[in-house]
Amino acid sequence: MSLLSASNLTMSFLDRELFGKASFSVEKRDRVGLIGANGTGKTTLFRLIAGELSPTDGTVSVSAGVKIGVVEQHACRDMNRTAYEEILTVFSGLMRDEKRLEELRLLIDAGGDAERHIHEHAELTESFTANGGLYYRSRAASMLSGLGFTQEEKELKVSALSGGQRTKIALGKLLLSDSDLILLDEPTNHLDISATEWLEDFLQKYTGAAIIISHDRYFLDRVTNKTMEIAGGRIRMTRGSYSEYKRLREEQREYEIKVYEAQKEEVERIEGIIAQQKRFNRERNYITIASKQKEIDRIREKMVKPDADLRPVKLSFRSGAESGNDVLFVRNMSKSYGERMLFENADFNVYKGDRIFLIGANGCGKSTLLKCIIGREHPDSGYCRFGANLRLGYFDQTQAGLDSDKTVLEELYDKFPALAISELRGILGSFGFGGDDKDKIMRELSGGERARIALLELSMRQPNFLILDEPTNHLDIPSREALENALASYDGTMLCVSHDRYLINKLATALLILKDGELIKFDGAYDDYVSSLRPAAPAEKKEKEPNEYQLRKMRESAERKRQTRIRRLEEQIALLDEERGDIETQLQSEEVMSDYVRVAELSARLEQIDVEQERLMTEWESIA
Repeated sequence: MSLLSASNLTMSFLDRELFGKASFSVEKRDRVGLIGANGTGKTTLFRLIAGELSPTDGTVSVSAGVKIGVVEQHACRDMNRTAYEEILTVFSGLMRDEKRLEELRLLIDAGGDAERHIHEHAELTESFTANGGLYYRSRAASMLSGLGFTQEEKELKVSALSGGQRTKIALGKLLLSDSDLILLDEPTNHLDISATEWLEDFLQKYTGAAIIISHDRYFLDRVTNKTMEIAGGRIRMTRGSYSEYKRLREEQREYEIKVYEAQKEEVERIEGIIAQQKRFNRERNYITIASKQKEIDRIREKMVKPDADLRPVKLSFRSGAESGNDVLFVRNMSKSYGERMLFENADFNVYKGDRIFLIGANGCGKSTLLKCIIGREHPDSGYCRFGANLRLGYFDQTQAGLDSDKTVLEELYDKFPALAISELRGILGSFGFGGDDKDKIMRELSGGERARIALLELSMRQPNFLILDEPTNHLDIPSREALENALASYDGTMLCVSHDRYLINKLATALLILKDGELIKFDGAYDDYVSSLRPAAPAEKKEKEPNEYQLRKMRESAERKRQTRIRRLEEQIALLDEERGDIETQLQSEEVMSDYVRVAELSARLEQIDVEQERLMTEWESIA
């Protein structure tokens, strides 16, 4: 069942078209990941779907009776409610029914028109129960727990909550709204790994549909079954999670390029025939010219120019000097605030080439531990010692070191005055700050843009020991991938706090897990750690199936056959091209040009070659 459909959807602001002629549909139980670089129009698309904006052209149609749920801009209106009372407001209808049931019970006990009250009580009890009235309070409490609220925090007034906690309440109310289609805009922002995994589980069991804007690739892979990307002014939707979409998109792009280049070559070939026929300057030649021009027009009508690659964000980290093998020793380090112990007796070593990720719940003390290591905070006990010849680079997730009153170019020039302005402009351009972006005031930049400037400055310092605090926060997927690739090729040592499980899996050599004040080391990446926590499943007897080796051999055999057929098709097409070239050469010779019968035979063969090549190209396109 289609809940939502868009047809020829176009949206422009002033003279800029965000996307055009987009058509897609969302079915019941779809989990659609909406991706794209910052500024491509993802939030605008949400507003179109929610009916807050009208499209420049085209339509968005919502099926009759479908309820769309969105996060309200001011979801917490009463600052005097507790967090629990605020999230209960999503069940206001059930709360009214509950109150009426209590009133009816008192009326029945008091006598009077008991029969009418008993009848109303019975009907209302039935609907109240059917709509989840018996467990709505436990659902609300469970939602808050899943989002990371402690029992004490549930009883805090909204006015005492952080902005992130209020956002979590807004998300919780949306998830409890029983909407048919929910629109989630960066739902994992402000969530730690534990809360994100809880949200993943919730969405996997959710009976409605969801469209989810997210830059969290691991989250998208766990939750989504379709992916919609806004890029180059186009909206594409395909089945599969982010990783599957990325693989298919790369294959599709390669195919589009091959088809486009083949079509260009065919047009050029036919244009050569037309030029030749014009030189013959006979009446029959002009009939051929008109026919060939129609053929070119047909090809050009089908031609779709592949999207130009978005200018890739370039970032690289290089260590300016080689460190010693011993990089950092942390010994018995403890830190508390008042009666709250963040960590106690933290003890670990970092050696040259390590890529260690520090993970744990929000507020457990990860950032504080990093600050104790670099000297911005003082531990209550314990110490740390750095190795020899270290050049330390620290990324602060708050970007406190950036000057909000400077332009982007001034910010970089003041930090690196030895570099020429032209060189700095080139460096900024390579990291996505082209054109007028260099003259923007720092305070006007988005969180993602400020993070990119901080990362760029850090890379230019050429540290051999990176200490990073949530480096992917605020970054879109292209910027995350640029950072990921830069860190993957980095030849130094790294200690990083992150909730980005995709990044952790790709880079980590070891984890430090901070939980309940204790620091535990695990050798391996995040998925390895999760697997280590699962109890070993008992062996099950299965019907004999092809083992992985046999399946791989079957796939390899099928792929070899496919590649062989592609190669033979390309050889046949090439042979026909050679024959065509030979015929065209003959048609230009005086001996053949004077032989009307021979010209007719050769022209007929050219038409046969065109038909045969078109058949071969069609088959090649279907399997290539």
